[in-house]
Amino acid sequence: MDAGFFFERAVSSLDRFHYDKALKYFRKAVEYEPDNPVNHCNMAGILSEMGDYEASNAALSVILEKIDPAMTECYFYMANNYANMDMFEEAENALITYLEEDPNGQFLAEAEEMMELLQYELERPAKVTKIKSLAGVLEHDRARELLEQGKFTEAVKLLESIVEGQPDFWAARNNLALGYYYMGQCSKAIETIYGVLEQEPGNLHALCNLAILYQHEGETALLLELEHRLRKIVPFHQEHLFKLATTMGVLGAHDVAYRHFRRLLKDEDLRLDPALYHYTAVAACNIGRFTEAEVLWRHVDRLEPGSEVSEYYLSQIEEMSAGTRPVPIHYHYHLPFEEQIKQWEQPGEGVPADLADNPLVRSSFFWALRYGDNRTKLQVIQAFGLIGDHEVEEALKSFLLEPNEDLYLKDLALYVLRSLGVNYELPVCTGEATLMIDPSQTSPQLPIWKHEWQAVLDLASEHMRSNTDIKQQHDLESLWVQYLNLSYPDTPSISHIEGWAAALEYLTAKMNHRPMSYEKIAERYGISSSTVRRYCRRIDEVCGAEGASKTIFPMCK
Repeated sequence: MDAGFFFERAVSSLDRFHYDKALKYFRKAVEYEPDNPVNHCNMAGILSEMGDYEASNAALSVILEKIDPAMTECYFYMANNYANMDMFEEAENALITYLEEDPNGQFLAEAEEMMELLQYELERPAKVTKIKSLAGVLEHDRARELLEQGKFTEAVKLLESIVEGQPDFWAARNNLALGYYYMGQCSKAIETIYGVLEQEPGNLHALCNLAILYQHEGETALLLELEHRLRKIVPFHQEHLFKLATTMGVLGAHDVAYRHFRRLLKDEDLRLDPALYHYTAVAACNIGRFTEAEVLWRHVDRLEPGSEVSEYYLSQIEEMSAGTRPVPIHYHYHLPFEEQIKQWEQPGEGVPADLADNPLVRSSFFWALRYGDNRTKLQVIQAFGLIGDHEVEEALKSFLLEPNEDLYLKDLALYVLRSLGVNYELPVCTGEATLMIDPSQTSPQLPIWKHEWQAVLDLASEHMRSNTDIKQQHDLESLWVQYLNLSYPDTPSISHIEGWAAALEYLTAKMNHRPMSYEKIAERYGISSSTVRRYCRRIDEVCGAEGASKTIFPMCK
């Protein structure tokens, strides 16, 4: 006879509800194997079933104090015993210890129920500060929210800290890769995904993310192999099905995307989601089902009346069907980036708040700033000036460090940062060196900055603000600063502020190919056209304004 023999006898007695005998046999098992915590735990369980809660807790204390302190579920059992004795303070302490010390969370749901009971009995909220079994989970949920809000820089920082502490938290690693991708850091995204697939080769989120990155990086052979593998997968879970559908759409496998989106439309929980109908319509367009696409976009319009997205595509459907207009190439539920830019280019329009907060729109901004042509990048920088949040600041600061970016665009980025209140030195890569530039300085080349110089700039800016964009406002300041730099130390006495301001606005308009006449600008400032002409000539003699350098900062000469 050994501990196993008495354990089997105890279980047999339990099956017949003979608790006295079961307790006797468990005690014998403890005698034979006093260092086995399971025997003590079984004995404590029987004592609790028999109503001897104090003896049960005593047995559990022996486990925690002398045998196996890592057997943290004992705290949960003790909390139950204390609650049964109406010792709610002690039950709360034991339960909090369980939540803070137990790494597995086996009784997490039950612990939450008990916490609600204790909160009711004690008439106050529980004192829980952390839940060890959920370490990283709450932070990960927060990071996902940040990604959904388009706050990619903040999300990436949080996800990096989670992954550092929990290297096997695959969901966090996948979302970190997405964060890098949204910010345009493709090499870091691929490296992160490889780390997931080394441990979980079948991780669908990682495989889908990797396929998108292969496409972006032009890895054709690797992409074809991976796409062939993804075509064979038929997910069961809604989340996996949606992930695969959107991925196949981005890859151009629109037939597969269409099939998966149609499956999702059969889900009762998703039938009121206008975005899903839009995705299905885009897939339908790309496989030539234009009539069905039109029906789907009309359904979007019913689900979300006044939607610009459905209105835009319905207006284009006939031309797409006739082949005179290309079908949409992206699945995002917002207007194409080019259409958004057209709207925001109107002076005084700005970026609508609902679009500025849209993570897909924000992601397209990050992408355009990193991979677009110079004209698109200029538009994005101007849009960033209108959005003006922390994410924008971080994106522009990173842009200043890119060695191959146009110096005028960096100059404009510094101007936007100054308008957002950044008043400290920032590193700026000029291609040859990295300089520290303070955006708050109007002209670091001039040893002084006179009040009347600023008055000219303020007056011109005030007149221009309502009908020009950030770029033209920046050009105006650049021209004025350049004139003063080139004239110094023989800068003229500024007595006619309106004349100088009017000349600056006129020349800035000409530099940006805007129609403007001396008479029109003179009327705006309440002066004569000859006065405007005279001051324009003085600036042009020094700067040659039509071909003037659009530069404030010395590093951009």
